[in-house]
Amino acid sequence: MKNLLIGAALCALTWSGPALADDLEEEAARFGIRATVLSVSLSPSGEKIAFISAGPEHSEVLNVVDLAGDGQVRVVTRNSEQNGDLTRCEWATDTRLVRQLYGIGKGGGLLLGFTRMFAIDYDGQNGQLLTERASTRALRFAQHGGSLVALEVDGEPGSILMTREWVKERSIGTRLANDKEGYGVDLVNVSNGRRKVQEQPDINASAYIADENGDLRLKVRSLTDSRGYLTGEDVYMYRGPEDNRWSELENVTINGVPTSDFYTVAVDASRNVIYGFDKVGGYEAVVEVPLDGSNSGKVIVARNDVDVDQLIRIGRQQRVVGASYATEKRAIKYFDAELGKLAQDLAKALPNKPLITIAGASADENRLLIIASSDRDPGMVYLYDKTARQLQPLLAMREALVGREMGTVTPVSYPASDGTYIPGYLTLPPGSDGRNLPAIVLPHGGPAARDEWGFDWLPQYFVSRGYAVLQPNFRGSAGYGEAWFGKNGYQAGPTAIGDINDAGRWLVQEGVADPSRLAIMGWSYGGYAALQSQVVDPDLYKAVVAIAPVTDLGFLREDARDYVSGELREEQLGEGPHIAAGSPLRHAEKFSAPVALFHGDYDLNVDVRHSRAMEDRLEDAGKQVSYTEYEGLEHSLRDSKVRTEMLTKIDRFLAAALGS
Repeated sequence: MKNLLIGAALCALTWSGPALADDLEEEAARFGIRATVLSVSLSPSGEKIAFISAGPEHSEVLNVVDLAGDGQVRVVTRNSEQNGDLTRCEWATDTRLVRQLYGIGKGGGLLLGFTRMFAIDYDGQNGQLLTERASTRALRFAQHGGSLVALEVDGEPGSILMTREWVKERSIGTRLANDKEGYGVDLVNVSNGRRKVQEQPDINASAYIADENGDLRLKVRSLTDSRGYLTGEDVYMYRGPEDNRWSELENVTINGVPTSDFYTVAVDASRNVIYGFDKVGGYEAVVEVPLDGSNSGKVIVARNDVDVDQLIRIGRQQRVVGASYATEKRAIKYFDAELGKLAQDLAKALPNKPLITIAGASADENRLLIIASSDRDPGMVYLYDKTARQLQPLLAMREALVGREMGTVTPVSYPASDGTYIPGYLTLPPGSDGRNLPAIVLPHGGPAARDEWGFDWLPQYFVSRGYAVLQPNFRGSAGYGEAWFGKNGYQAGPTAIGDINDAGRWLVQEGVADPSRLAIMGWSYGGYAALQSQVVDPDLYKAVVAIAPVTDLGFLREDARDYVSGELREEQLGEGPHIAAGSPLRHAEKFSAPVALFHGDYDLNVDVRHSRAMEDRLEDAGKQVSYTEYEGLEHSLRDSKVRTEMLTKIDRFLAAALGS
């Protein structure tokens, strides 16, 4: 195999260093461009890789590299759909790829997310739709175009298991109309598109899980109420390897204790067990339950300070090899001794890139795709050959940022007003003494999320512009157990927003931030928190940036009522005076800092009316506000040109507001 460094060949695809007006715009372009590697997959032989990279503006490019050949990057296909994104690519065989597109469309006045699955040869020929084509008699639009359940099915080479959404059809004038509804599973030949039903549809099915042999072993049923709203209750069904009957997994005990929080995510046929998660001492833990009918499980990995929140799985069979959790930095506990030893060896070989992910494996697992990164390095994709014990660099995760100096991300904790210490991450400009800087408090989205140690393009951009950035994991964040999460960042908004404002006060008290040049910025819930901080303490921050923000909790409730998740949103928000008190839209008169708003009008997470109304309300109150709306873009604004323009606008807005 040739010694390869493919990343340098990608400049034409991702970054060409445009002739821009000044350093600000050039820097914004380098950080605003989306990742060179959005998804990556290794072929069964381990001799080819496929990866999706960001193309110009909103486009994506599917590429293939023949590692055993000339090592050149070849474009397989491109996607330029404004309302659709290539999100995943996988090798079904050594010559045939499966790719998934996620899009957002409008139907009946509503935004609707949808997926579609396609197959294509590695040379770009013989493209084929794998999603079952909709009948003209269908009574509604089929949103779910299929998801991969198994890439390997014993006795069926070249076939995959994928879910299928069945939609009832009009029966007038025909006896052939389909009267089935719900999710089932089909066995699909990726070469000719032929399919046969593997599992009949179930109206309440939300997921199917296969074992390493490609046998369907688990079905998740998400229950609904009489109005069709999801209740949040899931029922788990299982069956033995040679059994066609589903049995309910009920009365599960973990270490002898009955549980109602257990949920399952994977099956190991060789041991006849399922892996899942359960609450242990108020924290998420990995557990296993044997499929012998006893339903008596045990804890595999647990901690008493943070949630164990991820299973580590590798290969085409998605073999479970470990579990992961994040304290100050993310760590992995391997169940597989060989991989544990490999991880130790890689840490020694790549001391400056301690975050190691196994992103793919050949069929025999002798070749592995490894992604290694750090807080200051977006990462590199490597190929590791177990037989040759050779590690080769292949692809830079963000080609436009190769060689750029980044700020060091330092775990910190600061006291909230009630004395509770709040964890977070402080990033300072390279070479800075960390004193008297312009600074940004950057709360995360969610609120059921958390920030972690690692590379993040948004704070690193502002660090490159001379700002200190603090990312607080305020109470209401996920990952720190159920007590820390509490009632969530909406119902317990005063606590969450108080923690976020205390982050700004701490920066000033520690001498890191110049109090006259202190700003707050956030995306989604983080944007909500940025706006609500003005309601709580309008004098603390001197500028506010809110991207795709929630602005009114009443809007958030109303927006969900046309979707099956409406009842879950009701439970999240609750009832009471916090709805009005926690809606920045209703308190525009309290704002003293200038506000910059950004939103896409195809946002399925937070309707664009939140920002439109916020702009109107602030203008009516005589406050300083600017608003930029992006046509046809969703919540994440996945468009390199748009992100570049947004960073440039924010930079200039902050410079004017803070005098920095």
